[in-house]
Amino acid sequence: MSDDSTPAAPKAAGAPPQTPNKRRRGLKILAAVAIIAGAVYGGYWFLDARYYESTDDAYVDGDLVEITSEVPGTVIVLSADDTQGVRRGQTLLELDPADAKVAMSNAEARLAGAVREVRTLFATAEQLRAQIADREIALKRAQEDYHRRTSLLEDGAVSSEELSHTQDSVAQIQADLTEAREQLKATTVRIDRTTVETHPEVLAAEAAVRDAALALRRTRIYAPVAGEVARRSVQIGERVAPGTPLMAVVPLADVWIDANFKEVQLEDMRVGQPVEVTSDVYGHRVKYHGKLVGLAAGSGNAFALLPAQNASGNWIKIVQRVPVRVLLDPRQLQAHPLRVGLSTTVTVDIHDTSGPSIGSQVRSEPIPAQSSLGVDPEVEARIARILAANGAVAAGAGTLAAR
Repeated sequence: MSDDSTPAAPKAAGAPPQTPNKRRRGLKILAAVAIIAGAVYGGYWFLDARYYESTDDAYVDGDLVEITSEVPGTVIVLSADDTQGVRRGQTLLELDPADAKVAMSNAEARLAGAVREVRTLFATAEQLRAQIADREIALKRAQEDYHRRTSLLEDGAVSSEELSHTQDSVAQIQADLTEAREQLKATTVRIDRTTVETHPEVLAAEAAVRDAALALRRTRIYAPVAGEVARRSVQIGERVAPGTPLMAVVPLADVWIDANFKEVQLEDMRVGQPVEVTSDVYGHRVKYHGKLVGLAAGSGNAFALLPAQNASGNWIKIVQRVPVRVLLDPRQLQAHPLRVGLSTTVTVDIHDTSGPSIGSQVRSEPIPAQSSLGVDPEVEARIARILAANGAVAAGAGTLAAR
């Protein structure tokens, strides 16, 4: 029987291995790639990335303008509701003006009465002056009669009783003259250096009319800012007291971002640095541009109602966060409105560190009152008509300064 198996050919002595060490080569390539990637990232961080600080602990914030009533009353008109936009100066609600109108009528009546009372004081002063002049003449005449009767008493032409009566008449006239002069002094004190229009009683009555008119205007409540209505709690027919919160207006055109950065990120942050913001509601397709306007005076923990007590044996250091305020471009806010409380991601460009670390800008421009303060031409015209109708202008043309 033949054997088909043939023995393997023996390996040649000293021949090199047929397969290279691919694993070692792969590790070398991987190490080279890692080194190159690290160098690239290091260069990127050194040249650009280290000049940006970012956080996603940032939220939209804004003013919450509380709408309250300054006068008591019953709500008869409600012109705004939650989620509705309102313009500045738009009527939000109206209170029943009946009580305010009655108070206005009473104030106008008191003004007319004050004008007539002051006119009476001026007339009384003139009357007292006339009485004083008349009594001075009567006193002079009585004194002359007394002196004449005194010279006739020696001749027996008059009796001593008649002389005594003449003397009593002189004393009576002197007393009446003294009383009239004191009354004139008391009256002069009340009207000295004034006219009817500038008399304190008339001015106080005018102020009462303006106050009543102000209360009447306040029965209609206006929106102090433009925005969206929120938290409406008032109802039609409800009796409201002064200071009761009725609703709120949120000016969405003036919202800002409060970004909570770690304390280790604050070293190079300055007021005025450019900021880029993305919101979760729009995603990365909308990028807001703004500027840093200020850093909070302390961490959120420092201003908490119950601050942490770190003086304990089991203390653990926790990195604190400080709120940083960012204002956005109003045009971008108008194109893409944000709502209070939305989450955002904030990136601050800290290339320029020449700005201050404490903001000094004005929060906002003053808001002129719609109908509460200042001179109301209609009310002033009504006061002028009341003064003229009760003779204040004609009676108050002169003063007592020269008398």
